[in-house]
Amino acid sequence: MTRIGVVGAGRVGAVLAAALRAAGHEIVSAAGESTASRTRISTLLPGVGIAKPTDVARSCDLLLLTVPDDMLENVVTTMVGAGAIREGQYVCHTSGRHGLAVLDIAASVGARPIAMHPAMTFTGTAVDLERLRGCVFGTTVGPEDRGVAEGLIADLGGVAMWVAEDKRALYHAGLAHGANHLVTLVAQAMELLAASGADDPAATLRPLLSAALDNALVAGDAALTGPIVRGDVNTVRAHLAAIGETAPATIPSYVAMAKATADRAVLDGRLMPIRAVKIVRLLDEALARVEEPHLTRGQRTEHQ
Repeated sequence: MTRIGVVGAGRVGAVLAAALRAAGHEIVSAAGESTASRTRISTLLPGVGIAKPTDVARSCDLLLLTVPDDMLENVVTTMVGAGAIREGQYVCHTSGRHGLAVLDIAASVGARPIAMHPAMTFTGTAVDLERLRGCVFGTTVGPEDRGVAEGLIADLGGVAMWVAEDKRALYHAGLAHGANHLVTLVAQAMELLAASGADDPAATLRPLLSAALDNALVAGDAALTGPIVRGDVNTVRAHLAAIGETAPATIPSYVAMAKATADRAVLDGRLMPIRAVKIVRLLDEALARVEEPHLTRGQRTEHQ
């Protein structure tokens, strides 16, 4: 059993702490300033006291930092400056972008740094606890602390993926591009379907998106289907006209993804280059039409 303190009881921190508690660890205290954080502590960690971050750090053997990426270095620096982090204490953060360097100041006083990021989206509720099973944790740690990190991840029901310090940003970019941008893409698709008359856009998309995701995870580019891969220039033209009339704000993302899809389809030989050129020309023209109203008179003259 490890005495664990949590600083940043957001969607991630409260859930990980609850899972570690269920695995037999003691959650000694948690820090959370917002009403939402305090609600999560009372709901997911009943009986755990709420304390200041420095007091949380002083009370535990493993400090779990689940604060936003851009706040992490400042939080650690403040705690070290206050003498709240000590030699031999484990300091573990859950940032995807950062590795161990952000904890250098903690390591300078003898703390043992761990970077352990769950490749999962969180709601901050008990629903997330089951989702942790089989979840990959992008982990960066010194060789002497590898066993500790593996033990924590095993207690969470997860799987460790070792990420080199200089590859953390690339690792996180892959996750963000795949998950965060997917949410934007799906939301835009639902808006288009709703405008077309669909009573339940989510129900319409769910089987299609589920199949597309499964196929893509197994087959990669070979899973591509649709008008771009088939070289259906007129269908793409119709799409652009309809979107431009109904939801012009979606044109830039449609164009960006269509261009990327065309490039990949050409590379794997499924789209003839001459067809790709025609499609890209249509895409560029549609994007220009959307951008044109935003240009000043001088810019518009120069653009022409």
